[in-house]
Amino acid sequence: MTTLVEQLLNTEAHKSIFESAVRQNLLPVCAAFGSSDQPQPVSFRSTDRVLSTKDSAGVRAQFPQSVAASGNVVLTSAGPSSAAVHGKRVAVLFSGGPAAGGHNVVCGLKRVLGAGNTLFGVTAGPKGLLKGTLFEITDAHVDFILNTGGFDFLGSDRTKIKSDEQFAQVRETCVKHNLDAIVVVGGDDSNTNAAVLAESLFSGVKADGSGVQVIGVPKTIDGDLQIGDLLAISFGFDTATRIYSEMVGNILQDTSSSLKYWHFVKLMGRSASHVALEVALQTKPAMTLISEEVAAKKMSLASIIDGIAQVIVERSHKGMNYGVLLAPEGLIEFIPEMNAMIAELNDVLAHHVTEVAALADDAKPAFIGSKLSADNASLLASLPDYIVNMLLAERDSHGNLQVSLIPTEQLLIDMAKQRVKELDAAVPFAAHKHFLGYEGRCGAPTLFDAAYTYNLGLTAGSLILDGRTGYMATITGLTSGGTPQAIPLAGLLNIERRHGQDEFVIEKALVRMDSPAMQYFVSRRDDWASNDLFASPGPRQFWGPTTHQQPISVALNSGADSLMFQIG
Repeated sequence: MTTLVEQLLNTEAHKSIFESAVRQNLLPVCAAFGSSDQPQPVSFRSTDRVLSTKDSAGVRAQFPQSVAASGNVVLTSAGPSSAAVHGKRVAVLFSGGPAAGGHNVVCGLKRVLGAGNTLFGVTAGPKGLLKGTLFEITDAHVDFILNTGGFDFLGSDRTKIKSDEQFAQVRETCVKHNLDAIVVVGGDDSNTNAAVLAESLFSGVKADGSGVQVIGVPKTIDGDLQIGDLLAISFGFDTATRIYSEMVGNILQDTSSSLKYWHFVKLMGRSASHVALEVALQTKPAMTLISEEVAAKKMSLASIIDGIAQVIVERSHKGMNYGVLLAPEGLIEFIPEMNAMIAELNDVLAHHVTEVAALADDAKPAFIGSKLSADNASLLASLPDYIVNMLLAERDSHGNLQVSLIPTEQLLIDMAKQRVKELDAAVPFAAHKHFLGYEGRCGAPTLFDAAYTYNLGLTAGSLILDGRTGYMATITGLTSGGTPQAIPLAGLLNIERRHGQDEFVIEKALVRMDSPAMQYFVSRRDDWASNDLFASPGPRQFWGPTTHQQPISVALNSGADSLMFQIG
């Protein structure tokens, strides 16, 4: 009989009652892999589907070996692998921000590679690959990290491998550890990097002239890595949006209880609004701004504010002086006049680095304004100091504006307050602001993400054992049992002008105005604005009625007839 203190001590170091229980959850797997605890690798065959982009000719010139080997043809599972492969040495790394389910990719890899092959973990992401910081992953590791959140088992970073010196370092790591394959778990940029690595390591790495295989796995909570029916969603999206939806649902319940506050909630989503759209579908708030719609309709900041104020006033006239507004963090870059100003700001800041650095903070806006066109200078001068200061702040490592640090939600509140007063001074308006971001990245994965990532790991491992390189693992047919497939990375590449030079990229998938999810949202949002039709979806469940739920937007866009996924 243990004491309460002893019981509490036993819950430390990732051994809470919940964590210990969720590790025991049996994961469904695609029928092709057999059983969950002893999965068997599958072989692959070519389909009749060939991928191409507008820049396929340019890609073929820069990725000749990858394109020649794959033909940019999609692969599908072709039954159990007939060849027993032994002696493979495989490294796996996380790249970019964390997303729930990453650990299960590692678990799937380890289990499908089996005892005859060795799996290494790369610590600290691409930077660790450059430094050669690897360790062997054991069965005990897998048992401990299964179904747990975060990337803490390996760690991650955002290093982009692109220089000749860096490629040489990767080759040194491959030779030093006698690697046969590398698995890159990441988003669109990371999978672009995987494509470049696959070409660089295709041959001539080892003494016998052979190369190192590279396989990508699609990860990002933003949901902007989608490829039609080949990749319905990236992993981590479901868990993040379910966490955000629980919190937004709680706030919605609070608004109708206190009856006096508006809550402006900024959500993750720099380049796309998939997160905001999914949370809106889950919770049905009074207002949700979709960045892509703002850009498509060329909505000005003033028109956005007017629309917000109109809803606030109309609800107030019905006795509802409360509500919730959702906005993606990247909204400000989608507003046409703001986007134009930011583009010119970036140029001015890049060409006047020394002068700007020498100025006091309060002198910078006037100096920058003097270098802008009249319209952009006027727009900059009209914005509050807290917005201007962030617009002029240091760019990130990729040269991008750090939109997550811009208090867009406060700007919307301040401008809406003034506009409401102009429309009807008698309408009370009190608001609170929130930013939901990091809260959603590392939670324990939903069953959807846990099963999805485990099967992605099984698929990536099977591709390695099947001798493939330059592919991204995917699972299709998420409501009909699941089918392991492989997407040729070179077939996804486009050429974009970045930092003054052409770069190969996988384009981010934006919210499409004609998508079923967006069309459903548009058909319902006026009713959500006019009435209290909100829903509180509650916490994500690991046992219970919503355990098998998939993202609503994924169900709508894939034409599913149920919210429940089915793998196996």
